[in-house]
Amino acid sequence: MTSDPKPEAEAAAELMKAMTRLRARLRTESAPGDMQWTWSQLTTLGRIVQEGSVTASELAQAEHVRRQSMAETLAALRVGGLIASSKDPSDGRKTLIHATPEGRALIETIPAARVSWLGGAIETHLRADEREALLKAAAIMNRLADSDM
Repeated sequence: MTSDPKPEAEAAAELMKAMTRLRARLRTESAPGDMQWTWSQLTTLGRIVQEGSVTASELAQAEHVRRQSMAETLAALRVGGLIASSKDPSDGRKTLIHATPEGRALIETIPAARVSWLGGAIETHLRADEREALLKAAAIMNRLADSDM
């Protein structure tokens, strides 16, 4: 006798599939100049722009990746001229990562293309009640992303 999958497992599988598809679509809706950057590089750069100077360890923890993976991401951003480093003035043992003007400019241009497409798709294909549900779902997804399980 086979048992039905748990609703949580089914929800998890469907959510992951939908996020993967939406992420791929958003990537295709980006301006051509940012296609050289991976999703993880862009989200990391976005976090640096948003939060200001941070350490690599803080970034790895915030992005839920190993330090080695974050080091690779930061190396690519550094080679691209999108980030720079400086010693922490309060603790010389630490190195702070910050966005360059080029990195800030890139982060400002990418969302415009993606938001334009996604906003249009939401307006065209979703009813008002579905738009409200989508906002609630986004808040729930952010809570899941921040959970410490």
